[in-house]
Amino acid sequence: MFTYLLKRILLFVPTLVLVSLLSFGLSRLAPGDPVSQYLGEDVFGKTSRPNDLTAAENGYAQAAATLHLDKPTFYFSIVPQAYPDTLHRVLIGFRRGTLDKLIGQYGNWPQVEAWYNGIRSFDLKLLGLPDSLRAAATPIKQPLRELYLSYLDGAITARLDEMEAAFGNSPALAAALSTDFFALKKSHESMKAEATPGRLWLPGLHWYGLDNQYHTWFMGILQGDFGMSLHERQPVTNKLRPALFWTLMVSLPAIVLAFLLAVPLGAWAAVKRGKLFDKITSTGLFMLYSLPVFWVGTMLLIFFTNREYGMNIFPGPGLGNIPTAAPWWMQVWLASPHLLLPIFCVAYPSLAYISRQARGGMANVLGQDYIRTARAKGLPERTVIWKHVFRNALFPLITLFASVLPAAIAGSAVVEVIFNIPGMGWLTLNAIFQKDWPIVFSVLMLGAVLTMLGMLLSDVLYALTDPRVKLGG
Repeated sequence: MFTYLLKRILLFVPTLVLVSLLSFGLSRLAPGDPVSQYLGEDVFGKTSRPNDLTAAENGYAQAAATLHLDKPTFYFSIVPQAYPDTLHRVLIGFRRGTLDKLIGQYGNWPQVEAWYNGIRSFDLKLLGLPDSLRAAATPIKQPLRELYLSYLDGAITARLDEMEAAFGNSPALAAALSTDFFALKKSHESMKAEATPGRLWLPGLHWYGLDNQYHTWFMGILQGDFGMSLHERQPVTNKLRPALFWTLMVSLPAIVLAFLLAVPLGAWAAVKRGKLFDKITSTGLFMLYSLPVFWVGTMLLIFFTNREYGMNIFPGPGLGNIPTAAPWWMQVWLASPHLLLPIFCVAYPSLAYISRQARGGMANVLGQDYIRTARAKGLPERTVIWKHVFRNALFPLITLFASVLPAAIAGSAVVEVIFNIPGMGWLTLNAIFQKDWPIVFSVLMLGAVLTMLGMLLSDVLYALTDPRVKLGG
């Protein structure tokens, strides 16, 4: 058994690493700027003085450090030689993106860096103008903002021409900014003239070591730290913990209820296969299975929680008035009337599937020779069914364990939204609407890990149930 478990765990580790790489990669491809989402505002849109721009940059850098986005992405990078190994130190997302495109066009990092630093220097000079010149400088502000995002030569030239045209309307403005402006224009010409596109075809390797975003993120996951929520500005764990609690309060009873009902139904349907009981149960369960969960949940709320129909047997959606300081068992007790309908909605779709798995497995075993031998010995039918047939028909049910764990943790977004249960499905759906990607990918990673644990548990149960499974294989 030890050798068998060791081999399964050794397979578990590389799979976990691959899943983490996929999840991390998808999180970095998610749309939007996570730092701006975390700050909750456009900090650069409010700059009107040089100190404002510096403060905005410092605040952005602090938020990036909080989110661990001030590090290189991975242990190493393989990029064209034109790209420096310090590009990750440009923390502001839109600036780094523009620099990346400029390097991809010209291939000369020193000149690209000088050009972009010139934009910022001119911006500081513009913000430092006296109040008497601020009105005259208004036509320069918009093209200057667009220069931060421009990387095509034609767009850059057009923006510079717009800025230069503003000087003709104000000699005082030209006197204050012309020196810095023409230095910026000369930097653009230098960037074009000294382009080295050949370096874009030569590969380069940059090694960063362990101090990178992926390593920090993955080590945090292993320690139970899922990062920071961009919307709430608090650890993701603080959001996951109560959501996971309420999901389990719905999912676990639903799973137990489904198995307790479906396994006996499937077993007796196999024993009575082809007879009236088998036909009635199969038809009834498939009819129940065909009903959409959102429709059943809505109908239950309308007819069984509404005084208008005279059947307000159950309380309405939500969890009721639960004191935040109450112990967990008291919270469950107070919320239990609200959880009965959600539990039913989660349980009923599984009844048909589980029962058919149990019926199919037992129907195959019932035709075996050793079952006929057991009956010929005069063993009671109950003993034959539950001791000999059921034990050897467990493999399809054990397989279901691989999907039970992630399903129990991920929850049902449809049920939780309809009944207003603040569980994992409800949390994930809200996180998607709010573009709070750390929560979304934390749930993805958690579900993937639990799927692998479920598969490992299934393998162990196979070995314990059937001695024909070789533990050393």
